[in-house]
Amino acid sequence: MNQVIYYVEDEEDLRNIIEKYLIKEGYRVKTFSNGEEAISHLDDTVDLWLLDIMLPGDVSGYEIIQKLKEKESKASVIFTSARDQALDKIVGLEYGADDYIAKPVTPKELLLRVKSVLRRNDNTKTDIMNYVGYSINFATREVKDAESKIIELTNKEYEMLIFFLKNRNVQISREKILKTIWGDNYDGSERVVDDLLRRLRNKMPNINIVTIYGYGYTIS
Repeated sequence: MNQVIYYVEDEEDLRNIIEKYLIKEGYRVKTFSNGEEAISHLDDTVDLWLLDIMLPGDVSGYEIIQKLKEKESKASVIFTSARDQALDKIVGLEYGADDYIAKPVTPKELLLRVKSVLRRNDNTKTDIMNYVGYSINFATREVKDAESKIIELTNKEYEMLIFFLKNRNVQISREKILKTIWGDNYDGSERVVDDLLRRLRNKMPNINIVTIYGYGYTIS
């Protein structure tokens, strides 16, 4: 079955052009001109939502992704916005978007980003993922090195590894990591994130996790 993309964009000309490009590539596409129309379809089976942040009416792209996360949707999300500001990008990624594209954007660039996000997230849905010489079995939670030796990870080390792998090329704040792995009720220091990452790096030195000074981390 072809992958399904829902596209929310109030600019009619842009919406029609992008829709044609996506359909030509074999995707099944449904478009919406505002958030109110889109939000009634959150329970649909969708592979990717393309969301414009600033939409007419009372429902923004931010509100749509919040509702998707509340429903624990497995769909990928790409934000688009005419406001090319660092804060918009950070907020969008903090909400859990897989990518952020500043407008104006060419159909070709958007298509490449769509393919990249869908391919990346599809890899994490398989039972086994290979990454920089490591083999991760999602079904058994078993991690092996290049020589097929099992790497013993604690539960939190494994959760951190998987969280990073599901958010490759995304800048992730320490606060986001803290809430994801330790939960909303944790009231300790953010230093536990750095300590846990240091242990993970010691056990898996090939993982390419880069520190973003004063913010958090990213993995490529």
